[in-house]
Amino acid sequence: MASSHILVGASDHAAEPTVRTIAPNDLVDALKKGWDDFSEMPSHAVFLCVIYPVIGILAAALTLGYAFVPLLFPAAAGFALIGPIAALGLYELSRRREAGLETSATDAFEVLRSPSLGAIVALGLLLAVIFLAWMATANAIYTTYFGYGSPSSIGQFLHDLFLTRAGWSLIVVGNLVGLVFAVGSYLISAVSFPLLLDRDVGAAGAMMTSLRVVMHNPMTMALWGLIVAALLVIGTIPLFLGLAVVLPVLAEQKRLNAPTGRTSFAVLLFQDLAIVPMITIIAVLSRAPADPSAGVFSFL
Repeated sequence: MASSHILVGASDHAAEPTVRTIAPNDLVDALKKGWDDFSEMPSHAVFLCVIYPVIGILAAALTLGYAFVPLLFPAAAGFALIGPIAALGLYELSRRREAGLETSATDAFEVLRSPSLGAIVALGLLLAVIFLAWMATANAIYTTYFGYGSPSSIGQFLHDLFLTRAGWSLIVVGNLVGLVFAVGSYLISAVSFPLLLDRDVGAAGAMMTSLRVVMHNPMTMALWGLIVAALLVIGTIPLFLGLAVVLPVLAEQKRLNAPTGRTSFAVLLFQDLAIVPMITIIAVLSRAPADPSAGVFSFL
């Protein structure tokens, strides 16, 4: 019975969620509402600042036993596959705000009390398996073109990647295969996690609903996927520049000592500092000796 509940939710005979037509204007509205949520709850972004580095470090652990550099891009790009798991807390905060409920940073952990928790865990594990499969595939593609040896330096790796035929073949094939993984993951998770937080439809029901939404609105959902990908890329550009950009703006608007100004400063400072241990770990892993007898999952 427990496994049945995880798959199909509270009722085997519950009506399927209605799938509506989504227009590009709806995407603009969703982005505006997302910005409104952030404006009303800026301090709660700390949740995201904590979870993303932690999961990123776990993703880095996948390459123990290898030089990390060749798999750095696949790990970073593949993290988008499991990004919805990291955003669960923010989904819950937005859901509570839309319902008119009080919100605090600790309310993000109300996800753990959701009736759909079993289905959320099951779907999360599925995305994790897809991520692991992507990492294994990316490693196999790399070894196909460059063998089991690791580059002697980052400069050597960049040279091999951009100035050799094998490097460009790796880029083309890797991105095409990565696109297949991304589309597959997107089809089953586009709306699955927010839906599970809103109603207990089960993991299978959530995935089928997500698939129906994408198939009913292919162009709009493709545009949404591109927007999300673009925002992820933009979000990685500033790195340590967040404070340098935001601090003068807050000072000019005389909001540096206001509650929102102090909160924004704290969030950006934490985000910048969180990068330090991740860079350290990447540097350590990049010096790890390659072992042809080991696998991507040799850390298990």
